[in-house]
Amino acid sequence: MRTRSFLALSALIAASALLAMPIHPALAAAGEPAHAAAPATPAAFDQLKALTGTWQGKSSDGKLAMKASYEVYGNGTAVVETLSGMGESPMVTVYYPDGPQVMLTHYCTMGNQPRLRTTGAGGGKQLSFAFVDATNMKSPDEAHMHGLEITFADRDHFSQRWTMKKDGKDIGDTFTFERTK
Repeated sequence: MRTRSFLALSALIAASALLAMPIHPALAAAGEPAHAAAPATPAAFDQLKALTGTWQGKSSDGKLAMKASYEVYGNGTAVVETLSGMGESPMVTVYYPDGPQVMLTHYCTMGNQPRLRTTGAGGGKQLSFAFVDATNMKSPDEAHMHGLEITFADRDHFSQRWTMKKDGKDIGDTFTFERTK
């Protein structure tokens, strides 16, 4: 006659053996949640997604060398740009769709985070972003990035013209970039 502990041990061994058996891939996938399809995004945003990779750039006077990288996150709903090489810590800009427009939040080395929005539907050779608001600024008079124009020359070349608002004046600089990979 078998004891309860022997029966419990036998059941445990049988269950373990079943769990250790390989499962057919089609059956395994049936239990996994389906990944949502990437949502439709504006053409202007798709241009930014096409920048995925690494880039080298320089300022218009050739004195500042820059590196940029672009990665797509959030199921295709965010493009993260990392800019470095100005002798400061890297800056990050996150681009994201906002209905038919594109918005960005720029995490600046000045310690503020301006948000800008495209001024039109975009999708051509140029995207223009205008200041919406900012966080971590005591007043609108503090220096901050106030505008950005991105011009797409071809698949491997683009430029950015950043405009900073400081002491009531616009100060701009243009950077040209070439894809490295």
